[in-house]
Amino acid sequence: MIIVLDACAMIAYLRNEEGADVIEQHLLDANSTCYAHAINVCELYYDFLRVSDQATALAAVHDLQNIGIIVSEDLDSALWQAAGSLKATQRLSLADCFALAFANRLGGQLLTSDHHEFDPIQTAGLAAILFFR
Repeated sequence: MIIVLDACAMIAYLRNEEGADVIEQHLLDANSTCYAHAINVCELYYDFLRVSDQATALAAVHDLQNIGIIVSEDLDSALWQAAGSLKATQRLSLADCFALAFANRLGGQLLTSDHHEFDPIQTAGLAAILFFR
């Protein structure tokens, strides 16, 4: 199974917030490969930087890579156009559009807690969404 984590999933896991155990199950599942797009990792980075310092923010990114999350820096025209098309037609942040476009590209499931943004996406059948809380 291919899992793409959005920023809220990565942050919840690293801060041991509600649902971190569900995220951990996916990370530890030998049948799953977990990914994150660099734009969503950037969200994680600036979230940690806002409340702490650069060393802590960089450590958070390294922690994710050390637990096996594969960070993709792909930003080819097909991906940014897919993200742009989502942004033009859906009520999503631009970063969430990239997470969703990346999950769709990989044929994976997006792991998130953002019901307010992704419930309509799931209902419309535009992508496979997993909610961790």
